[in-house]
Amino acid sequence: MQIYRIYINDTLLIVSDFIPGGLGSYQQIDAKGFNFKAFYKKVKGMPPSTFVIISNESKALFRKFRKPFEVIHAAGGLVKNEENRYLFIFRKGKWDLPKGKLDEGEKTKAAAVREVEEECGIVVSELGPRLCKTWHVYEEKGLIVFKRTSWYEMKAANQDLIPQLEEGITEARWLAEGDFDLVKENTFPLIMDVMGLIEV
Repeated sequence: MQIYRIYINDTLLIVSDFIPGGLGSYQQIDAKGFNFKAFYKKVKGMPPSTFVIISNESKALFRKFRKPFEVIHAAGGLVKNEENRYLFIFRKGKWDLPKGKLDEGEKTKAAAVREVEEECGIVVSELGPRLCKTWHVYEEKGLIVFKRTSWYEMKAANQDLIPQLEEGITEARWLAEGDFDLVKENTFPLIMDVMGLIEV
């Protein structure tokens, strides 16, 4: 079973060989003749919506419509301390998780740790397994870009946080699961997907 979840702002495009559960309201799109650029232009200013493309060749279809566009690789972390609190940042008016682009020649795992440490002023004590990959599509200098972020479990001691102001991060905070509503009220659907992988 294959599933790709691609976010354009708050709109979700799912490309899969099955219809996932729990979607709520969605619109199904025919895979035949699908043009991603036209789709992007249509939905980027729309209210949040969910679209689904079902194909037995979902992997090949996703690669085909992604191929004309630049892919930016990024990595980040879902960091837990010994008090079972998780690390969040506040950037550009939204709660987020620490992440950033890979430097040239950098390995994904190394980039994930580096970005977390730089953005929050901490030391990561343990790098765990990869949780998931997410896809976010946006425009940069007028060109459509696919951003693939690899997310990893991490552990760190409960330490003072120093938000990286030059990256637009105005706050970094350890939050217990009981306080997650604060984040859920003002975050991105993509971040909600990653948070949904936390084992309770």
